[in-house]
Amino acid sequence: MKVAGKNRPGAAKKTTIYDLAQLTGASPSTVSAALNGTWRQRRIKESTVRQIQQTALKEGYRTNLQARGLRQSRSGLAGLIMPMYDNRFFASLAQSFEVEARQRGLCPITVSTHRDPEEEQRTVDTLISYAVDSLFVAGATDPDAVSRLCADAGVRHVNVDLPGKLAASVISDNRAGAMTLTEAMFDARPDSDAHLRGRIFFLGGREKDFATSERIAGFRSVVERRTGTCAAEQVVATGYNPEIVAKEAQKLFRDPATAPRALLVNSTIAFEGGLSFLASLPPEAVERLVVGCYDYDPFVRYLRFPVIMMRQDVEGLIREAFRLLESDTTTPEVVRVTPTLVTPG
Repeated sequence: MKVAGKNRPGAAKKTTIYDLAQLTGASPSTVSAALNGTWRQRRIKESTVRQIQQTALKEGYRTNLQARGLRQSRSGLAGLIMPMYDNRFFASLAQSFEVEARQRGLCPITVSTHRDPEEEQRTVDTLISYAVDSLFVAGATDPDAVSRLCADAGVRHVNVDLPGKLAASVISDNRAGAMTLTEAMFDARPDSDAHLRGRIFFLGGREKDFATSERIAGFRSVVERRTGTCAAEQVVATGYNPEIVAKEAQKLFRDPATAPRALLVNSTIAFEGGLSFLASLPPEAVERLVVGCYDYDPFVRYLRFPVIMMRQDVEGLIREAFRLLESDTTTPEVVRVTPTLVTPG
């Protein structure tokens, strides 16, 4: 019995691991490790892995994922759930996750859950049904509920951006970052301690959110140390809706005698609202204002006033998350990654 196409003259020969080994000068076992994601455990150089993967792509090599999964009890799928793609932080997080996953020979799946706890659980159930090998849980409204689902299914998982109590977590050091940013705002003007007493404000975010609460704590500690006090009204946690943030900013600037001389805006989403209001002020009023933003967007360099920003280390967050998964840790430790201050100029 003949199989159509098999041994037919002119039929394309499938590239094998042994072909790739001959083309790259690596051993077949090294090629296999580079393609199935186990190269780090074997301490294979990243440059070698990159060469093998590029050669495999050029030669049209395709791993039989289903067969590999049956042999290894692995699907080769890595999942990431996240709230939205609505800002640079989460978009960059997804991009970094996909890069790191592919470097390990995994197929990344990224799904947004719209900050809906029920949608989070439905999505996790679906990903588990597709036999994902691991799950990265970014910014979940209820990370522990997700952890329970993963634990019941035996799926390795790690929290990113927001910590949980039932699994390891990798987060930005929000408190330290806010302290650094607030200090930089004070240092942006001479004699600013007295100048900013009662006139530096925190705007945006929800105080009950973990990241925002940590940033507020960092802001308060610096303001209290530099000016002796931080009144409750100096923190305006209005959420992230740009229109609401713009209205709250307008209220703050209503009375020139008490209007902000420095404004720390929490997240680039809230910054959109703050910016829409600041654009309505006379140029000289904005030029005297010290503006900070806890998040980063390179487009601020084109504004007519300087903005001090805090850039979260997205690549570092994802690298640490993969490291925790690969270490097979079972303790719910929290790893904090230091963000970077970005000053104008």
